[in-house]
Amino acid sequence: MRTPVVAGNWKMNPATLPEAVRLAADIGHLARDLPSVLTVICPPLIWLAAVQRVVGVGPVAIGAQTMHYEERGAFTGETSPLMLAGIASYVILGHSERRQYDGETDEAVGRKVASAVAHGLRPIAAVGERAAERASGATESVIDRQVRAAVSGLDGLRDSGLVMAYEPIWAIGTGDAASADDAQAVAAQIRAILREVDPAGADEIPIQYGGSVTPGNAAELFAQPDIDGALVGGASLKPDLFGAILQAASVSAAGG
Repeated sequence: MRTPVVAGNWKMNPATLPEAVRLAADIGHLARDLPSVLTVICPPLIWLAAVQRVVGVGPVAIGAQTMHYEERGAFTGETSPLMLAGIASYVILGHSERRQYDGETDEAVGRKVASAVAHGLRPIAAVGERAAERASGATESVIDRQVRAAVSGLDGLRDSGLVMAYEPIWAIGTGDAASADDAQAVAAQIRAILREVDPAGADEIPIQYGGSVTPGNAAELFAQPDIDGALVGGASLKPDLFGAILQAASVSAAGG
């Protein structure tokens, strides 16, 4: 059994440090009684250290929203894996917003994933198709390309700490989540690609679903055989909603 990983991507929220600290404390309280779920919160970089101090060594892990693959250098505005050491244990890589707005390529995502693993960070590698790609029947080819690129720099998957996240771009922030069957079909494709890459390690890799995850659809998504948690956007900013998603993951992990 894979342990569900539910990660909250706060994106460029909240606007102030007191709000970030309060949100982290609230989520920590909710996650305290759910040891069967790996709960991760990913604040903006500026709040990372303060939020880490709030959650301490409790039930909530800290993730960064991106990083550079180099350890140091002339990369204005970037953060290296060495800088995240001791603060974050996860890092989201290849999110569609980074690909769209910051020109992040498949090749760059692969380099970042390999760098994260080499530095003891757990990468959450995000993949997903656009609405036009879905409409044209290109979902399978897009996923194949992105997944293979993401893991191309790894020697193997076993004990890598890798987490994959299927986030259909057309579902992010739209309220139009993929159906559980459609999400499972893509998760199964991702699993099959990982088995080609490393038959011995593929089945230990959690695969999240992301894109308009809510308490209303979480249980059905988590019931799918290849979906092991969620990468949550807007709902992760509302403790009651995020707590309900965590609870759904806990029930699923218990076989409910």
